[in-house]
Amino acid sequence: MQHKEALSLVEAAFRAGLLDGSAPVPEGLLDGAGRAAGRRYAVYRNNVAVSLREALEAGFPAVARLIGPENFAKAAGMFLRAAPPRSPLMMHYGAGFAEFLAGLEPLKGLGYLPDVARLELLLRQSYHAADAPALDPARLQGLPDEALDRARLVLAPSVQLLRSAWPVLSVYRYTMSPGSPKPQARAEDVLITRPGFDPAPHALPAGGGAFVQALLEGQPFGDALAAAGAEFDLGATLGLLLRAGALSDIETHH
Repeated sequence: MQHKEALSLVEAAFRAGLLDGSAPVPEGLLDGAGRAAGRRYAVYRNNVAVSLREALEAGFPAVARLIGPENFAKAAGMFLRAAPPRSPLMMHYGAGFAEFLAGLEPLKGLGYLPDVARLELLLRQSYHAADAPALDPARLQGLPDEALDRARLVLAPSVQLLRSAWPVLSVYRYTMSPGSPKPQARAEDVLITRPGFDPAPHALPAGGGAFVQALLEGQPFGDALAAAGAEFDLGATLGLLLRAGALSDIETHH
């Protein structure tokens, strides 16, 4: 029992030291020949940290451009020590990065930055989501108004929604696509669809965010329409959902 406890302590020290360059090399580390493995551990620790920073930069390229390489490396280094990976699949790494950025005092002046990180994370989640068949528009067009009001429109697993107080999509495009218009000071609701292999973000019109959010929550079409408000352009939003393959089914109750 004591041997197992001692081994557990060594393993804990080994894992903790991997993400903290200031931590001492765990005692008792030996290589295959029984020699002290301090230098090998230091190299391995550096490789782990570099790999995680590179994974974050690949997952959040707009954030990296917005704050610059040096600041991103510092932020990533702090994040990887505060939030080690919980999964061996790197596609999941960085789930809490937006919230982490929101808590960094030196970045408080970039109020839109956490939402840019959220947008990039949602794009990645959309990419890895399960496939789903697109709804045939004829099924929607053939429903009487009363039946449509009670129906539930089912969104594809790849559909994501971000409701932001910032011009988050405009900032993202301005950062990633040279020649994009300069962002205007306004809130933006962003719909992410995946009509093919690559996710695509779309700015929703007034009321569109509330409408899509209600659908995601499983509310009937009539309730979602009421939530969208008087200025809502149903035709534009519904047309976007159909064109982008964002609707996968319609559930009616007889």
